[in-house]
Amino acid sequence: MRLLFVILRIVVAIAIAIAFVAQLVHSITFLQGTPGFDPAFFITNFFSFFTIDSNVASVVVLLVGAVLAIRRAGPDPLLFTTVRACVVTYMVTTGIVYNLLLRPLALPQGQTLEWSNEILHVVGPIYLLLDWLFAPGRIPLNYRRLWAIVAFPIVWVIYTLIRGPLAIDGTTGKPWYPYPFLNPTLSANGYFSVAFYVLLIALVICALGVGVIWVSRRPISTRV
Repeated sequence: MRLLFVILRIVVAIAIAIAFVAQLVHSITFLQGTPGFDPAFFITNFFSFFTIDSNVASVVVLLVGAVLAIRRAGPDPLLFTTVRACVVTYMVTTGIVYNLLLRPLALPQGQTLEWSNEILHVVGPIYLLLDWLFAPGRIPLNYRRLWAIVAFPIVWVIYTLIRGPLAIDGTTGKPWYPYPFLNPTLSANGYFSVAFYVLLIALVICALGVGVIWVSRRPISTRV
């Protein structure tokens, strides 16, 4: 069973890496020649998406987890388990937010790779959750670790809301935000609408974080 999770972690990590690299390269190629297009600005924006940050972190966690599963027969280190809990929470949040709020929105025609989108928003989150539930090595976490889980989302929201008005997209001449519900100019209620969504997603992250920690304190269903 340990070998199975080693293989799965490597395969999923490779799939996620291919998905976000392919999307980045495809988007840059598609937008080349567009008036006002700045590759450096675009790449910065690309890695400002919570989805991309979560998936990049997933690749690292899965590969480190595969190495640990090969080299260690016992429990994983506390630091790794804490980081893994954070990434699982972020990926599940990504899946929930995308499929509830963003999936109905029209995607840029020709710019978005559908298969990449599904891997980053569906396949990755589902696997990370299953890995947390059943993979060996997980150790119990104290509920104080919730602070570690919520730290990055807090920093990301602050970064996004400060950068947004300053990041003027050369192709549109408008401020750039990674998600429409964070853009105060798209709602008649402005920052009140943004605050509502930030609070809602914060509650989701906290609830999922508590759930992830609770699971860590339960026996692993599949033993090696």
